[in-house]
Amino acid sequence: MTSASAADARLSDLARLRRVRDRIDREYAQPLDVESLARGVHLSAGHLSRQFRLAYGESPYSYLMTRRIERAMALLRASELSVTEVCFAVGCSSLGTFSTRFTELVGVPPSVYRREQAQATEGMPACVAKQVTRPIRNREAPLPGRA
Repeated sequence: MTSASAADARLSDLARLRRVRDRIDREYAQPLDVESLARGVHLSAGHLSRQFRLAYGESPYSYLMTRRIERAMALLRASELSVTEVCFAVGCSSLGTFSTRFTELVGVPPSVYRREQAQATEGMPACVAKQVTRPIRNREAPLPGRA
């Protein structure tokens, strides 16, 4: 393989990965799995997972859960939906998994987050609130009391 054809293949892979990431961003509330994401861009699930991790630093599933938790954070701040309703609204099918992942990324359970953050972003433009409250990616949130 020549360097030009290798570069073309790499650009093609990156374009496919962007399509996967964009699909996750658009359809985060739908049932998505790595196999269906891979089929959509004509890659194997294993190849997609490896390449996605190389390009974005996390697995497709982790990226999906981060998107879901970001949306859940906004719903918990701005709506009167119950934690269970928020869980299902963002595409999670298990309240336990949702609560565990939420706590890992945000540092507190969803109910505590709602109580603490409801007033914190009041009056703040949504685009600023999203940046300020973005969950931690690629690592767990620090536990309260630990630096």
